[in-house]
Amino acid sequence: QVQLVESGGGLVQAGGSLRLSCAASGRLFSTYVMGWFRQAPGNEREFVAAISWNGGSTYYADSVKGRFTISRDNGKNTVYLQMNNLEPEDTAVYYCAADVVLGSWDVYGSWGQGTQVTVSS
Repeated sequence: QVQLVESGGGLVQAGGSLRLSCAASGRLFSTYVMGWFRQAPGNEREFVAAISWNGGSTYYADSVKGRFTISRDNGKNTVYLQMNNLEPEDTAVYYCAADVVLGSWDVYGSWGQGTQVTVSS
């Protein structure tokens, strides 16, 4: 299966921006629906965004619509999450995932190890 490594997390003030990257190994990366999930302390892991295999369709949780943008570069085996106008409620560990089921957001493939995003008010 594909191996995933997230990067780009950090500490920002409310209203700031971060760009997360997920680097994948393996030549089958371009066949997967890719997604981002997050888990805040004391909460369950929740869906954030997903993108189709060719980048033609994107999907977002209501809480991040208009603020976050998911994209992918299959030539670089990388998926990105641009996060703008961050809010303290966005504080969580963000995980990249491969082979995401559209609608149910189940993951049949691989998870990355996660990257911490902290937004101060």
